[in-house]
Amino acid sequence: MPILDHFSSFQPGLSAPATGGFSIVPDDNTDLGVLPRAIMVAAGGDVGAILMDGSTVVLPGLAAGVVYPFRVRRVLGSAGGTTASGIIGLY
Repeated sequence: MPILDHFSSFQPGLSAPATGGFSIVPDDNTDLGVLPRAIMVAAGGDVGAILMDGSTVVLPGLAAGVVYPFRVRRVLGSAGGTTASGIIGLY
């Protein structure tokens, strides 16, 4: 039996709940294949990232299990400032 989705006719926006996700492996040289609407980490720490507009930042002290509405195009490795692990992209 198919799953009934009462919201299938609604247009999802950036403030809507995430409908998919993927693991992010930090890589200094490669953009993500999907631009997420948010990220979260399993083990807290800093995340070095290149944001959607191309700016490079270190997002300091992200707590585990919290959804952060950052649209990152690339997550940098430890040389770029990432100390958090178990990074998930949500879309």
